[in-house]
Amino acid sequence: MLKECIDSILSLPLQPQEREIIIVDDGSDCSVEADLNAYADNISYIRKENEGVSVARNVGLEEAEGNYIQFVDADDKLMKGPYAHCIELIRNNPADMLLFDFTTTQSSAAAYTDEGPMSGTAVMRNRNIHGSTWGYIFRKSIGQNCRFTPGVSYGEDEEFTARLLIQAESVMMTDAQAYYYRQHERSATQQTSRNDKRLSDTRAVISRLYHLAETLPEDKHDALQRRVAQLTMDYIYNVIRLTRSEELLDSTLVDLRSEHLFPLPDKAYTTKYTWFRRMTNSAFGRKMLIMTIPLMKKER
Repeated sequence: MLKECIDSILSLPLQPQEREIIIVDDGSDCSVEADLNAYADNISYIRKENEGVSVARNVGLEEAEGNYIQFVDADDKLMKGPYAHCIELIRNNPADMLLFDFTTTQSSAAAYTDEGPMSGTAVMRNRNIHGSTWGYIFRKSIGQNCRFTPGVSYGEDEEFTARLLIQAESVMMTDAQAYYYRQHERSATQQTSRNDKRLSDTRAVISRLYHLAETLPEDKHDALQRRVAQLTMDYIYNVIRLTRSEELLDSTLVDLRSEHLFPLPDKAYTTKYTWFRRMTNSAFGRKMLIMTIPLMKKER
């Protein structure tokens, strides 16, 4: 899968001097450097002790010398046609960030709709976003003060992406499905044995973003608060889905209330958000959520 990932990057319409492929081996059981000899002229291989995904990404950020950065997980790949469209967009509209879509199949649509540019604040204030760091290209200079929090394995993308968007003055968007996300039982989002870690990491991310929002000007504050509210909704949803415990849900809401994160803000962000907010505000609604959420198919 790693070789397929590298091949997908090398197939893009980029000259050798226009690309930089940095592979960070976060303490795998066996080094794969010898298996990548055929790529030696096209990659930089960094092997380090295992410290988790956040530290590994920070190492990549420190080593990167290009003007733009794209994160790619080793078991995924870039889609040649759609990603070529993203490259062309960046060349013609040198924005701070370019957000694109992803696919879980080996095919994607050939026609694309593009939007922008607009500020990252406007993006977060007016729409939902995908927080995954592999879902966009960003200018390295706007990430100078952004790093992943060491030790965080779940939700680290959400914190990093929100911090980037708040600083981005120009953002382009396209529905091109430029990233292939490989779904398999080893994917981090498919691991159900680490629920406590997932929930505690997410809770910490929400808290940090909430306190960051309190230090920002009104427009940026409102934009980041919308994201905090949505992440809090997702957090409550996952407490229900992963634990199915009414007692744990009640204690979670008490904890969130202590930091003014609950009740959820009375805002009409989306229809789903509005209904979820109303249901979590009543004991009957919470009981209904506990009964129905575990039976629902996990959303894309």
